[in-house]
Amino acid sequence: MEKLVVGPSSKHAVSLDASVRDNLSAIAECLGRRVEDLVVVVLDRPRHERLIMEIRETGARIQLIGDGDLSAGISAAVRGSGVHAVIGTGGAPEGVLVAAAMRCLNGEILARLIVDTPEKEERCRTMGITDMNRVYRAADLASGKQIIFAATGVTDGTLMKGVRFFGEGTRTSSLVMQTDPHRIQFIDSIHLRPGADVKIHF
Repeated sequence: MEKLVVGPSSKHAVSLDASVRDNLSAIAECLGRRVEDLVVVVLDRPRHERLIMEIRETGARIQLIGDGDLSAGISAAVRGSGVHAVIGTGGAPEGVLVAAAMRCLNGEILARLIVDTPEKEERCRTMGITDMNRVYRAADLASGKQIIFAATGVTDGTLMKGVRFFGEGTRTSSLVMQTDPHRIQFIDSIHLRPGADVKIHF
């Protein structure tokens, strides 16, 4: 999928068919910032070389990540995270997960399937997809009325710490969100190993 993820302030101002420069200018205007103050997250992949060049030409800052575009997408919808947009191509299943998170955070994902082989086109048609150029939004990809989204950090990220190990167990950081009631919870959990003399570490 081609993907563009933004927060609540700029979700009505961007388009997958607009240029990178136009989208970043629109985001900056919605946030009351200069384009040079924006941080755009991009997966560090050879296929994104041209995209990275186009972002750099605008003056915006780029944060390249090796993986974790789901976590980056969530950060784009949270004020104060330091991330203002996520742009690039990536897996469709991850796009659906980001869409569920956007439903909870009032952000938006714009996504379009990349159908570049006859096999992919046939697979789409088998699933009932006839418009190969359709742009999907969060409500299309995660269309339920009651959305529940849960994630646990594996490695350290903007919103969640990764798994931490200590002698008697592990500690995890999780995020649970839902649309009805509209609620966002950060959960810090300690998982203890069996034993009578286990000590809890803070």
